[in-house]
Amino acid sequence: MRITTSLLFLFSFLIVQAQDAEVTLDYYLPSDISYNSEIPTPQEVIGFIPGEWHVSHDRLLMYMNKLAEVSPRIQIENRGTTYEGRPLVLLTISSEENLANIENIRKKHVSLVERDSESLNTGEMPIVINQGFSIHGNEASGSNAALLYAYYLAAAQGDKIEEVLENTVILLDPSFNPDGLQRFAYWANTNKSENINPDPQDREYSEVWPGGRTNHYWFDMNRDWLPVQLPESQARIATFHKWYPNILTDHHEMGSNSTFFFQPGIPSRTHPLTPKMNQDLTREIGTYHAEALDEIGSLYYTEENYDDFYYGKGSTFPDINGSVGILFEQGSSRGHAQETENGILTFPFTIRNQFTAALSTLEASQHMRTELLDYQRNFFKEARDSSESGAYAFGNSMDPVSAYKLAEILKRHKIEVYELGSDFSQDNDDFEKGSAYIVPKDQRQHRLLKAMFEKRTQFRDSLFYDISAWTFPLAFNLDFTEDASMKNAGNKIEELNMPSPELPEESDYAYLLNWKNYMAPKALNSILEKDIRAKVAMEDFWLEGKNYGYGTIMIPVQNQKMKKTELHDFLKEISKESGVKISAIPTGMTKGINLGSNQFRAVKPQKVAMVVGESITSYDAGEIWHLFDQRYNMKITKLDVSDLSRADLSRYTDIILPNSWGGGIGDEFVPKLKDWIKNGGTIIAYRNAVNWMKKHKFIEFKTKENKMTAEDISFGERGDFRGAQVIGGAIFEVELDRSHPIAFGYKDNKIAIFRNTTIFMEADEQSYNNPIQYTEKPLLSGYISKPNLDSIARTVPFKHKSLGRGEVMLFTDNTNFRAFWYGTNKLLMNAIFFGDEM
Repeated sequence: MRITTSLLFLFSFLIVQAQDAEVTLDYYLPSDISYNSEIPTPQEVIGFIPGEWHVSHDRLLMYMNKLAEVSPRIQIENRGTTYEGRPLVLLTISSEENLANIENIRKKHVSLVERDSESLNTGEMPIVINQGFSIHGNEASGSNAALLYAYYLAAAQGDKIEEVLENTVILLDPSFNPDGLQRFAYWANTNKSENINPDPQDREYSEVWPGGRTNHYWFDMNRDWLPVQLPESQARIATFHKWYPNILTDHHEMGSNSTFFFQPGIPSRTHPLTPKMNQDLTREIGTYHAEALDEIGSLYYTEENYDDFYYGKGSTFPDINGSVGILFEQGSSRGHAQETENGILTFPFTIRNQFTAALSTLEASQHMRTELLDYQRNFFKEARDSSESGAYAFGNSMDPVSAYKLAEILKRHKIEVYELGSDFSQDNDDFEKGSAYIVPKDQRQHRLLKAMFEKRTQFRDSLFYDISAWTFPLAFNLDFTEDASMKNAGNKIEELNMPSPELPEESDYAYLLNWKNYMAPKALNSILEKDIRAKVAMEDFWLEGKNYGYGTIMIPVQNQKMKKTELHDFLKEISKESGVKISAIPTGMTKGINLGSNQFRAVKPQKVAMVVGESITSYDAGEIWHLFDQRYNMKITKLDVSDLSRADLSRYTDIILPNSWGGGIGDEFVPKLKDWIKNGGTIIAYRNAVNWMKKHKFIEFKTKENKMTAEDISFGERGDFRGAQVIGGAIFEVELDRSHPIAFGYKDNKIAIFRNTTIFMEADEQSYNNPIQYTEKPLLSGYISKPNLDSIARTVPFKHKSLGRGEVMLFTDNTNFRAFWYGTNKLLMNAIFFGDEM
C-alpha cells in the first residue's frame, strides 16, 4: 500500500510538472483569431505567463497601465486608494471611436434609467458590462485571468472583435481587493517549490491568519456593496451608479473539490423584490457559460448552493438596480496545484475557466444586447410606476451624526434625500431640523430604497447563504417612520454635509459633553489623551430646563493642566471635528445631582488590547480594529494568540476577546488572564468566546438549550433541517436599563440588536443585573426558527461579573457587525470607558 501511494504521488508530480511546462498563451486564448504583435503579452511586462506564478497587485497594475499606454481601445482611471495606499483602477474598454465619444455614450446610457426614456432606440446603443475579479484576495484565479482578458480585448484582431467593441463598453476592474491580492500572492509565491507539490497538507495551501481573503481591516468586502463603508466599495459603487451597467460579473473561488458554478442560484432563495425577468435573463446568460465550458471540457453546475437574497453581495446588488449580477465560483487550487477529488487541480486550469467565463459573458452580451437594455429601462419605469406617494423619515434629535451617516449611504446610492422644512412628530417620534431627513418614495431608486428600509419576517425558504435582514434605520438606532409627508420636506440635498453643533462659549466653571452622540467616544478619547480630567454622570440631572442624561461627560475648568482659554480652544476644536455638542456651564447648581456630586465618577484613559490570530474570527476582530482606528481614532493593541504567553498584560486596562472557533484560544492562558483580571483588568468577550469564558469559570451563566428532534425528515432533507435552526443574521428588540453604565448614551428604552448566534443566556434573578434583555416578542426583521424564537424571548445578550478587582463582560451578539451596525457600537465603548462603574 505504501508503494502504491508513493507511486501515485510520483505520478502526480510528473503530471504537475508536465502541465506547468506546457502552459503557454495558446492554452488560454481562442485560436481562431490573430493578435496584434504591437500589444505586449502579459509575460513581456510581468515576467511570466499567467499561472506560472501568482500575480501581485503591483505587477497587475503595471500591465494594465502598459496596455492603456499602447492600446487605443483602453482608458484607465484611478478612483482612489485602499487603506494600504494601492490604486483602485478601472479600465474602460471599447472601440477607439467609442472611447473618443465615451462621455456622450455614458450620458445616453444612463438616460435609460431616467423618466421619459421611451424614445431612445436601444438597438443603436452599446451595452455596458462591468467585470470584476477577486474581491476575495486569496481567490486569485480571477485577477490572474484579468491579465489574459485585458490582453485579449486589446490585441485580438478581426471583424468579430471590432464589432463586439463597437457594441460594448467594458468596465474592467482587474482587482476588487488589491490589499488582499497582494497578501495572498506573497504567500503563494514564497511557498512555491521548484517541483510543485500538490499535497494539500503542504504549507503553500494553508495560509497564516488572517489570510488574503479580506482587505486591510479584515473585512469580507463582498458584503459591503449595500453598506458601502470601505474605500474599495465606495469606488465600486461610484462606478456602478456612474454607468448603470447591464451586466456585472463577480469572479470567485470555492473549495478545491468543487468544479465551477455560475448563476442562477437556488430559485427559492431569491429576494422577492428581484423581478422574475432578472432570473430569466440570468438563466439565459448561463446557457452561454455552459456552451463555452462544454467546449473546453470543464465540469460545472448551476442553480445549487448559492442564492440571490442579500443585496450587499456583488452578484445580487445589481439585481435591485436594474442590472443582472452574475456570480462565478471556481474550485480553488489555493496555490499552484493541489490534489482534489477531481484529480490534480492546477492554477492555470482555474485561470482558464475564469477567462472562459469572462469571454462567455461578453458573448452573451452581444446576443442579448437589446433585450438587456430594454430590461434596464423597464425596470426603472416599473419601479417608478409602482412607487407609493409619501416618504420615509429618519433621525435622532440627540444624535445627528448617526442620521447623517445613514443619509451618506443613501446619497452614495443616488437616492434622493431632503432636509426637513420644519419639525414634526409622527408615530410618537419627534423629527427635528438638523438631525433628521426625509426620503420620498416616488423616485428612481424606489426598489433599492424599499430593500434597505423594509422589515421582513416571512420567507419562502428557511436557508440563507448570508444574513436575512439588514433594515438600515434599525441598524443605526434611529427614529423612523414610513408615513411621513413631503409637506414636511425642505430643500433637496445636493451636497451632504455633516451636522455642525453650536460651539461652546468659554466657561469659568465646567463643560458638558453629550454622550448620546455617536462620535462622543472619539471626543472623550481625545480629551483623555490630553490628560484633561473628565467625569461621567451616574444619574440624570437638569439645568435651565434641559435634561442631561446618564453618561453625560463633565469637564471641570479648575485644576486642569490647561489654562482656561487653552481648554476652551481645545474643546471647541474637539466639538467641531467630532460633531459632538459640548456646552459651557456657568454653575454647578443643577436640578438632580450637582456637578460636584460623588455621582460624577472620574473617567480614566484606557489602554485596550484585542486578541487576534489562530482560532479568532478575523471578520469580528477586523470590525473592532476598524471601529477603534478609523471611527474613534483610538489606539488598540493587537495581541497575537501565539504571543499571549509572554505578553505583559499589565500594560492594558481592557482586553477584547472576539468570536473564536474550535476550542477557543487555548487552556494554557487561563491562569494568566484570570490573574490580570483580578488585578484590575476588564475582559470583554464576544459571541462563541463566551462559552470559552464559561468553560474556564471566568463567569457562570445558564443557557436555554434547544434540542431539536427531526420528525418526518428524510436523510436527504437532514442538511436543510439543521440549516433552518441557524440564525444567519436577524434583528431583534431588546429593552435597556438606561441607568446602567452599559446603556449610557441611549435616549430610548428599546433598541434593535443584530444577532447571528444561538447562545441564549438566561436572565439573572436580580433584575438590575439584566441591563439588556430581549423582549417577549423580540423579532423585528429576518428569519429565525420557531423553537429558537421561543428560546430567545426574555434572555439576555449581555452579562457582567466582577472578578477580584477586575471585570468580566460577555456579549453573545456582534455589536460591531460589518461596520454599518452603528446603533450598538456604543455598547462596546461603554464597556471600555465605564467598566469600572458596573
